[in-house]
Amino acid sequence: MPAQVWSAKTYQHNAAFVPAYGAPLVERLAPCPGERILDLGCGDGVLTERIAAAGASVLGVDASADMIAAALSRGVDARVVDGERLVFDQEFDAVFSNAALHWMRRPDVVLAGVRRALRPGGRFVAEFGGHGCVAAIVVAISAVLARHAAGFVHPWFFPTPDEYRALLEAHGFGVEHLELYPRPTPLPTGMRGWLETFAGPMLAELSPELRVRVLDETTALLAPVLCDSSGNWTADYVRLRVVARAQ
Repeated sequence: MPAQVWSAKTYQHNAAFVPAYGAPLVERLAPCPGERILDLGCGDGVLTERIAAAGASVLGVDASADMIAAALSRGVDARVVDGERLVFDQEFDAVFSNAALHWMRRPDVVLAGVRRALRPGGRFVAEFGGHGCVAAIVVAISAVLARHAAGFVHPWFFPTPDEYRALLEAHGFGVEHLELYPRPTPLPTGMRGWLETFAGPMLAELSPELRVRVLDETTALLAPVLCDSSGNWTADYVRLRVVARAQ
């Protein structure tokens, strides 16, 4: 499956809601002065900057060079690192991750790296897509691709709470909080903007002409479900929030 390709400019235009919704997770992290914290999947560094403002020493990592360039422009410490290839060894008091883990389709590898990165007793605070997230969008785009005889591979990892609890415990975490909750999310640039930002792996192998048709037809199919009478779009997000501690 093609990898997601990120543009910091497009992301900031279509998806500024992502770090905005992540602000309460920073509060849940409760970073303290002097702590060393890893922001896993830091994107353009908006929340990395907020964690650093609390006095913590924070390192942001992301697989996208364009996102890391945007994070560095904020003055935060950030580097290009694949979340499935973490090599840190007991360097951090906490690992934080917002809206990133569902892009990492080898959760065992990710959690092994997170556990290794944490000092004994260190905490893991994360939120990402959980079971049922954007279900209507997935059904619509898969139906449209099938109509055009194009293949569909689900690009995201959306676990149930039980599935993720088992993974955490298998990797040496004690689970303190694990919550799956619906979070209907208004889309400031509509469904088209969302698809152009997040559906890259499903569209990458299409011709330019077919890509436009798939976007148009998917948007039309979703309109009766996710668009209100005033033209406002809301995505059917479901989030999994995690607080765990390295044992």
